[in-house]
Amino acid sequence: MSLSPQLPGIFHALGPTIQNYGYLAVGSLVLLEDFGVPVPGETVLIAAAVYAGAGRLNVVAVAALAFVAAVVGDNIGYLIGRLGGRALVARFGRYVLLTPERFDRAEHFFRRHGGKVVTVARFIDILRQANGIIAGITEMPWASRFLPFNALGAALWVSLWTAVGYTAGSNINAVYNDIVRYELYFAGLAAVVVLVLVGRHLMARRRNPGTTGSAQGAVAEGEGEPQGVRSS
Repeated sequence: MSLSPQLPGIFHALGPTIQNYGYLAVGSLVLLEDFGVPVPGETVLIAAAVYAGAGRLNVVAVAALAFVAAVVGDNIGYLIGRLGGRALVARFGRYVLLTPERFDRAEHFFRRHGGKVVTVARFIDILRQANGIIAGITEMPWASRFLPFNALGAALWVSLWTAVGYTAGSNINAVYNDIVRYELYFAGLAAVVVLVLVGRHLMARRRNPGTTGSAQGAVAEGEGEPQGVRSS
């Protein structure tokens, strides 16, 4: 029988959980995380994939359970948001850092990019836990929008982290050390991307007021002109 891999860093505390509960730990923690409960769903998925790579679990079973749990968890979140509405954010949003102001911005963003947001949110902490709830509150169509894009995001997310953990297998310590070594570079790259996006946003805001003001002036002028009288 293959020995259990020694998990490094943040994964180490999950070793006993994976050894004692295996597939149950994967299914339950991923499910809970995906409708807002603060548990390490993504971390346990990677750890379980590492165990699969070392021959301790079946990788297909790990991936299938994680996919089903992720989809079901987000759909529970969607139901909570749909039934709870804005009152839910007003009362409990602060516990998951979702203030009314942030929700207003998220709602606007969801209405513009709904499907893509649901798919990409799977890879972003906080959004992964809250995207189902936000989609439900904003009344995103369930069958035609939320369900397919959510399933796509879950499939991509599970495939990525299962592949990473399974490939690492018993070499997880070496892989983890490399990740830690280069995480500063990744953080710097992420910071550059954020700065570029913020810069574009600020430039767009500086351009829009002039355009908006001109449009409002034109409307006011048109409203002030007597009906039936138009300049030729």
